[in-house]
Amino acid sequence: MRGKLASIRENKTAAYVIPLALFMLIQPLGGFFEIDHSDLPWYQSAPEHWVYPLQTVLCLAVLLFFWRNYEFRPIRGTGLAIGMALLGMVAWFLPSYLYRWLGVEHWAQPMVSIPMVDSGSPIWRYFGLAPREEGFDPTVFSGHPGWFSVVVMMRLLRMVVIVALVEEIFWRGFLMRYLVNPDKPFYKVPFGKHRWLAYWVTTLAFMLVHLPEDWLGAYVYGSLTYWVAVRTRSLYACVLMHAVANLILGVYVMSTGEWGFW
Repeated sequence: MRGKLASIRENKTAAYVIPLALFMLIQPLGGFFEIDHSDLPWYQSAPEHWVYPLQTVLCLAVLLFFWRNYEFRPIRGTGLAIGMALLGMVAWFLPSYLYRWLGVEHWAQPMVSIPMVDSGSPIWRYFGLAPREEGFDPTVFSGHPGWFSVVVMMRLLRMVVIVALVEEIFWRGFLMRYLVNPDKPFYKVPFGKHRWLAYWVTTLAFMLVHLPEDWLGAYVYGSLTYWVAVRTRSLYACVLMHAVANLILGVYVMSTGEWGFW
């Protein structure tokens, strides 16, 4: 058993793929366990408040298990990463601002159906022009200041550390390099090497794992991250950019109450 674990631990493909795969497998559990009734305890009516911490702890354990496989160096591009994080978040938030400013809720709402994504939604949703009230709402614990603080801190830990690591390790660390040259082991392909196939597949896949309201912002953000990867040739820069962007996102959501953003 110990030898089998050691073999898995040394497998670079497993190290770069399993953390995000685990993250994505746990993600839907909130909807599976949710019972929509306000009189029920929080762990039944809002199970994301225990699913997300579970997801955080398990993914952190897997990241630490595989840690020796990750190559974050060279440590460079810090300023560029922070600047692109700011720009990416402006693009992500702008449709929400325009939704309120333009009064989109009063526009004609032609319906669009996208197979395997949505059975029918207003077309403006796919441009980010949609309300963002529903989502992970920590005010469930507003009457319990201690628990409220713990819930918010765990949410930020998940966003700033776990999401930044598992996504960039997979999207830019593995998939982007694999698509540059599928005939070589991905870890032998220089990080940040450009190929248009790698750009389109990585960026569109990153976009599609988000909600339709976030597709436009995710496409812009994914494109900026791809450029940072090519420009710096540093996984560190991509992880830092993602961490800073998600920290900005967390501060924005806590300030505005637009829980649908996270």
